[in-house]
Amino acid sequence: MRLVKENTSIDFLGPMRRKVAVTVSVLLVIASLASLATRGLEFGIDFTGGILLEVGYQEAADMQAIRGDLARDGYTDAQVQRFGAEDVVLVRLPPQEGDGDEIRRRLRATLESGGEQIDLRRVEFVSPQVGDELKESGALALVVALMLIFVYVMIRFQWKFSAGAVAALAHDAIVTVGFFSVFGLPFDLTVVAAVLAVIGYSLNDTVVAFDRIRENFFALRGKSAEESMNISINEMLARTLITGLTTLLVLVALLVLGGESIAPFSIALIVGVIVGTYSSIYTASATALALNVSAQDLIEPIKDPSLIDDLP
Repeated sequence: MRLVKENTSIDFLGPMRRKVAVTVSVLLVIASLASLATRGLEFGIDFTGGILLEVGYQEAADMQAIRGDLARDGYTDAQVQRFGAEDVVLVRLPPQEGDGDEIRRRLRATLESGGEQIDLRRVEFVSPQVGDELKESGALALVVALMLIFVYVMIRFQWKFSAGAVAALAHDAIVTVGFFSVFGLPFDLTVVAAVLAVIGYSLNDTVVAFDRIRENFFALRGKSAEESMNISINEMLARTLITGLTTLLVLVALLVLGGESIAPFSIALIVGVIVGTYSSIYTASATALALNVSAQDLIEPIKDPSLIDDLP
């Protein structure tokens, strides 16, 4: 028989702390939704449509000179980022007039105006219609993911746990996207992928915690649901913190060394891991506790075949 702790070291789910955690979560979600409604998101060309160029230089690219050349020729909305190596640059532009060949010729002339030959490695054109379709697809992917997760957790545990898991995941997704709205960070398909990855990360943490809670509901008979959950969270705390910290170390290294093009992806994951670790401890368990989850909810009803014979 597995030994369990009789006393918790940290009272995570005490009534007062639960109220504080719920208040913080509600305020974060409201602030995120308000920012999304008023400020919106700084959509990249994946969603708005436009032109993406990957340009190779013979030496380390002078970013200021490139931005100056583009602004001089009327490309004031151009976004210029390093793409891995210092001699490779990504240039993002809003939709331009003219056909593809003419646009390539004009842009090459602008980028070579400083006298340096360039290697135009990649040119991609995205229409606004395609961007609108990607917005719908990205939102639909998030909704479908949450629905399927609700069904999965309900089958594996019980609907009260499922509601807690989905509440935590929706909280993580909204706050992560809201962070990009509040700070005006570029939002593209890589960020959507990061948000989906955050949902997977947070779900893993939540399911592991729920597994321990389910074990302790039966192992710690006589204790309340709140006490059993507190013990379970404390038993999983070292694992949760180690997983979160090691993941953050990798993501910070990716943010610092990965270049500007991968920065939004890294930032989304960093915010998501921090928020997801918090929500797996508080939001998911607190929601299940608010729904009065108990050991009885996890006991499968015994079906007596003899009772079926007695039915009229």
